[in-house]
Amino acid sequence: MSFFPGQSLADAVREATTILADAGVPTPRVDAELLAEHLLGVGLGRLRAMLLGDSAAPDGYGDLVAERAQRVPLQHITGVAHFRYLTLAVGPGVFIPRPETESVVQLVIDHLRGHPHPKVVDLGTGSGAIAGSIAHEVPEADVYAVEFSDFAHAWAARNLQPLGVKLVHGDLRNALPEHDATFDVVVSNPPYIPAEAIPNEPEVALHDPPEALYGGGADGMELPTAAAASAARLLKPGGYFVMEHAEVQAGWIADHLRAAGCWTDVTTHVDLNGKERATSAVLAIAGPEE
Repeated sequence: MSFFPGQSLADAVREATTILADAGVPTPRVDAELLAEHLLGVGLGRLRAMLLGDSAAPDGYGDLVAERAQRVPLQHITGVAHFRYLTLAVGPGVFIPRPETESVVQLVIDHLRGHPHPKVVDLGTGSGAIAGSIAHEVPEADVYAVEFSDFAHAWAARNLQPLGVKLVHGDLRNALPEHDATFDVVVSNPPYIPAEAIPNEPEVALHDPPEALYGGGADGMELPTAAAASAARLLKPGGYFVMEHAEVQAGWIADHLRAAGCWTDVTTHVDLNGKERATSAVLAIAGPEE
């Protein structure tokens, strides 16, 4: 790396931006700034003010830029991921939460407005982003989270314990049988990538845990189907289910829920990029079980 702490902060960030752009990093300037901010611990606003002065680049900045240029996820380098109003601890072994999932959380929060003391469960919580955000933004909610992976469960425990979420180490396919028919909301962002669909981004393909990506089967629909079945078991009649999925899976999931015979008000929702990102449904008051 050609820059060192003796170089000015502004010059170092400018050179880092070029290096990251050449490496194919999608947001090189932002990542260059965030790496500097991580080392300086000053906040992004303060960092940008410092870029206008004569501050020096921090020790170790070149090493972090080199690591990011190898397409190690920014969040693995800094150890945190920002999601809605939370700063989550993340690292190897846990899926890094994505901005598009924030819209799934918003669907739940909108549904819960005016609902006193709702009971909510997040199936396949990963880092705890969804469950933690609901607990933080709907403090009267009784929130549960289920995670199967040992590594992800450890990260979720760290993130969710301060928020009062009840974290369960278990499989979303059969978790919480003692709570059947007691939840007002079930939300899930299960693994859903088809077996042969290797992600293009090195950060995802090489660093997100495979068990958090691939949904099982050639079409990736085994775990999403299982999440829907568990939702039908866990919800009260009239309860609300919302699940994230790939854009190309929206039609299949909506058809599957309608065909199950126990769901009403099946609705597809788009994210901020206009992609069909989630599907919601309401458990029928009476009817055949899934």
